[in-house]
Amino acid sequence: MKKGLFSRGIFFTMMLVFVLVLAACSSEKEEATPTTPPANSGEVKNEEKPANEEGIYNIKDFSNVKTNEGTAIEGGSITFGLVSDTAFEGTLNYNFYSGNPDSQVLQWFDEGLLTWDANYVYTNDGAATYETSEDGKTFTLTIRDNVNWHDGKPVTAEDLQFAYEVIGSKGYDGPRYDSNFTSIVGMEEFHAGKAKTISGIKVLSDKKISITYKEATPSLLTGGVWTYPLAKHIFGDMDVADMSSSKAVREKPIGFGPFKVESIVPGESVVYTKNEDYWRGAPKLDKVTLKVISPTTVVQELKSGGVDMVDSFPTDQYKDNADMSNVEYLGMIDRAYTYIGFKLGTWDAENGKVVTNPDAKMADKNLRKAMWLAVDNDQVGKRFYNGLRWNATTLIPPSHPEFHDASNPGVTYDPEAAKKLLDEAGYKMNGEFRTNPDGSPLEINFISMTGGDTAEPLARYYVQSWAAIGLKVNLEMVEFNNFYDRVGNTGKDDPTVDVYQAAWSVGIDVDPSGLYGRDALYNFPRWSSEENDKLLAQGLSAEAFDVEKRKEIYKQWQEYMIEEVPVFPTLYRAELSPVNKRVMNYAIGDGTGVYLSDLAVNADKPAVAQ
Repeated sequence: MKKGLFSRGIFFTMMLVFVLVLAACSSEKEEATPTTPPANSGEVKNEEKPANEEGIYNIKDFSNVKTNEGTAIEGGSITFGLVSDTAFEGTLNYNFYSGNPDSQVLQWFDEGLLTWDANYVYTNDGAATYETSEDGKTFTLTIRDNVNWHDGKPVTAEDLQFAYEVIGSKGYDGPRYDSNFTSIVGMEEFHAGKAKTISGIKVLSDKKISITYKEATPSLLTGGVWTYPLAKHIFGDMDVADMSSSKAVREKPIGFGPFKVESIVPGESVVYTKNEDYWRGAPKLDKVTLKVISPTTVVQELKSGGVDMVDSFPTDQYKDNADMSNVEYLGMIDRAYTYIGFKLGTWDAENGKVVTNPDAKMADKNLRKAMWLAVDNDQVGKRFYNGLRWNATTLIPPSHPEFHDASNPGVTYDPEAAKKLLDEAGYKMNGEFRTNPDGSPLEINFISMTGGDTAEPLARYYVQSWAAIGLKVNLEMVEFNNFYDRVGNTGKDDPTVDVYQAAWSVGIDVDPSGLYGRDALYNFPRWSSEENDKLLAQGLSAEAFDVEKRKEIYKQWQEYMIEEVPVFPTLYRAELSPVNKRVMNYAIGDGTGVYLSDLAVNADKPAVAQ
């Protein structure tokens, strides 16, 4: 990654912020809002994880598979720590949830019908097998005979059909209805109320279903098919609008995963017991307890054995705890990035699309690009995260190495160029700050999420960097759930927000339409253009079955997004997961062949740090 030159004034301003931050840092918050459960970037096995001379670490030095020690005992239990400074929302069904904390709760008791390999391609090793038609437009899934809901009822083809009908309903209030669904034959007619059924979905038998798409696309094999059924015998008599808030989602959720939900303390903890009827075979563990733990206490919880593992360890705390004696650190390149987003329009809920406002405060891409030029994310990654987050250059992260354009440097830190760009665009200095080109005051409202001790100082670094080029930016720190409500998670955009800092866990498939497509609720910038529509469509076209052609299309898309700057990426990220040494048969990510039902322990109690 290229590092820009410092101007003398900005150098001292930034280093002052870094010194203050490094004195205070002990934790961070994971901000991502995933649309799918986590996946891996492939296994890397190296025993040692030394820092280099500057105390900077590299994610390539970690393995994502736990080393087994000792002999597994029969049964046993573990405690899983969900690291968060706020309660999990509790929308505990894959068809409705939207936030990462809820996905961490879900993974223990529910799952999709298909699994992925390390290259994000569907396999036939999951709860269902699949085959495709000769023209690539029809997927036929066959659910295994021994796949049952936790109440003993079989998981059926009708349950999967029902999930599609619920998501396609006008009353659906979740985030899933997007191009992955509108591309199904008959879905748009069903959604519009012109048809009572989705013509492209056929139940062929109790356990067999076919789904036909308007066009064959390369994305269908890598996450484009929705494989999360919805128990029709439970939800079938409910109004769709009431489902996400029902007891069956919030209080007594069921799935067909390795563990059953025994009890929930809303937002705080969940107790699971083994599912003796799990289709892969009864889990080795008897019980799992999930509890929310603060980023500020995660180290204490791990050292004391209060938790055996956590969903994601705050990387800014790794340097001081790399030698924790009772854990093994697993790591991988996270399928995610943090970013700065600009609010450029609103969401049209009636028509299910973004409406971009050409008169939005942040509509001038020169202003947006100047704000990117003003921040040194290379130094942010090193100073805040010791290299375990690093400068992001494009909106396709290196977790997708085939399609990430590593040759593209993004926008290199250059505050002098930022000032010049603003001057040329008419944002003139008037005292300490700049005005709009028409001479009116320019005041930008910026929101960022609360978290550990790093969250606010990092946001303040961005504010000070923008002040150094003459922009008056007001910062507001907002807790996780309220933050995403304000940027548009429910389809309502807070008009007081101009700029925000957030993060994405990206899809299994490289296709970015679910985040930046015109019909994507998660398109929080509410930005659209005909060129963007064209490039996204090309990435899903028949010509994109040629991998080299698809690479070229997404290379162009990455370049285009850098040019237009509806958002700009700030950091790519490592995912670290410290695991107590008593834990056996554990891995992070997909494609490892290690599943949660394999989890075991070699002792009744966790190892304690010495």
